[in-house]
Amino acid sequence: MSAENRADLRPSTRVVSLGRPPQDDDAPVNPPITVSSTYVGTTAVASGSRGYGRYSNPTWDPFEEALADLEGADVPALVYGSGLAAIASALDLVAPGGTVIMPTHTYQGALLGAQDTAATGCFDLVTVDIADTQAVIAALRAASEATAGLTGERPVLLWLESPTNPMLEVADMPALIEAAHAHGAFVVADNTFATPLLQRPLDQGADVVVHSVTKYLAGHSDVVLGACVPATAEVRDVLLHHRSIQGAIAGPFEVWLALRGLRTLALRVERSCASAQTLAERLVDHPAVGEVRYPGLPADPGHRTAAAQMDGFGAIISLDLGSAEAADAVVARCRLWTPATSLGGVESLLERRRRHTAEPESVPEGLIRLSLGIEDVEDLWEDLRVALEAVAD
Repeated sequence: MSAENRADLRPSTRVVSLGRPPQDDDAPVNPPITVSSTYVGTTAVASGSRGYGRYSNPTWDPFEEALADLEGADVPALVYGSGLAAIASALDLVAPGGTVIMPTHTYQGALLGAQDTAATGCFDLVTVDIADTQAVIAALRAASEATAGLTGERPVLLWLESPTNPMLEVADMPALIEAAHAHGAFVVADNTFATPLLQRPLDQGADVVVHSVTKYLAGHSDVVLGACVPATAEVRDVLLHHRSIQGAIAGPFEVWLALRGLRTLALRVERSCASAQTLAERLVDHPAVGEVRYPGLPADPGHRTAAAQMDGFGAIISLDLGSAEAADAVVARCRLWTPATSLGGVESLLERRRRHTAEPESVPEGLIRLSLGIEDVEDLWEDLRVALEAVAD
């Protein structure tokens, strides 16, 4: 199906139809896997030729084109060997000596990577409450002034994550992107939690979108992959160079699995979001739970902003049980929920986030992050309810 014919299709249809081979007689329905480390080419390397397996693979193409289409990009995405590889590539876009502004609560791998790079003097790192729009704008203004004499492109990079991991704060994306560009900053948005079905940062003006493909896009907890989705060909060329030179490439089989997982993205996200809404509403009233964070709750601080800029509230819930002991006890007592890190798979996962020593101290010791899968919501609730009541007793 041509791009023109897909233009009127809804995202839930496009995830099924994108990245397919031409519908010729006897053609495969799914793209094949190409396993090769190099490609035939006896003359000069031409623009667009594959050349070598570190630069390109035909198995990457359908996934990169499908993800770009879903995010609203005019150029193909770039798939990486992990989400952190994609994050490192995006962080490399900031000019040497520049400033990166990042949410205080953000994916800890991204935060650790930024901290390690800042420690080498490559850039300054500023963390800020991403839900405090005025505080972010003030940080942008200060960074713009501090880098005024800096040579090179992209002296300031604003890193957006919304909702944040694991506190589920919601950023006013349009306002922050507009303010960032007004101060000459470049904007990268991690869209892993929302997926392009619920939020499209490029439509709001972001310059690059980052994904941990491991999570919702692949959706089955069986691959480790990442992706960058640039808004322009110029930025894509810079990212492609970084990926090729740093060798942060993906295996063809893993990318093929990710494309297969993408086919059910709409079904999985719809089911998981509905279950998250149901559980969040019940958890609010449970006496063992001190606080529930979920943007779908009308009383949640991010609810109004999320409702204005998202097509759904996601499938992650954070609840605070008040202490590490209570949270650990609930995790240990659950039988259906899987105690594990990560998120976005078909199975429901839970973990106490501060068990990770790199998690910021502002994350409560008793905070449990729930990642809703696709099991029956009543079974999930019963398992969690029993665990919570055992701790309450």
